[in-house]
Amino acid sequence: MVKKIILPAVLGVAVVSQAQAQIYEIVNQIPSLLSPALSGSGSYKGSLEAGWSKTLGDKKADFLEFSTSQGYQYNSWFYMGAGIGADILFAHQNNNWGQDWEIDYPSYAGHSSTKTAVMLPVFTDFRASFGAPDKVGFFIDLRLGCSFLLSDQYIEIGNGYLTNREYFYLRPSLGFRIPTSTNHPKQAVLLGISYKLLTSNYWYSYSRSTTLNSLGVNLGFEW
Repeated sequence: MVKKIILPAVLGVAVVSQAQAQIYEIVNQIPSLLSPALSGSGSYKGSLEAGWSKTLGDKKADFLEFSTSQGYQYNSWFYMGAGIGADILFAHQNNNWGQDWEIDYPSYAGHSSTKTAVMLPVFTDFRASFGAPDKVGFFIDLRLGCSFLLSDQYIEIGNGYLTNREYFYLRPSLGFRIPTSTNHPKQAVLLGISYKLLTSNYWYSYSRSTTLNSLGVNLGFEW
């Protein structure tokens, strides 16, 4: 009976100790990841990207996306930088769009509106690459920031409007990294798929918030 109690306890302590050791190792690596940017000794890397995405759910829209990211390649696998983009939004209306809006929300009826607009994402960019730099490999990318709606008009979307100017922006993506030259392994084509989340507060059907979820494909070049 004692052995049955002691053995699981020993195994539990071993698992906890191993997890603590891994956390300790990760924490110890943080200064070495940050020091190149702070000291200016990191390896510069830039990228350009174009893509297309389509929203899911009732608020339907297509996005034609262009962006650039500039930052530091800290080591063979980790990159961190900052970026800016231009997302051209093409909104779609549901079949019942506009029903009762002039009656229930008269303030909207007198406001000019459109189905196209430009959004400006500004973000921090984190990217991890797996595989030899001169071979085809994989990458995982995370963009986190804000996106600004550059329009004085309301955007007709779904069965309502987008009216707010600022949106929380989150876009993880993954895909293939394909070097363009063995002599210049830093230069590579990036082929990926992405998920994008935009969320903000605005007036829509008795709710004070909205969320746009979209899936997309991306083509990029880094150097």
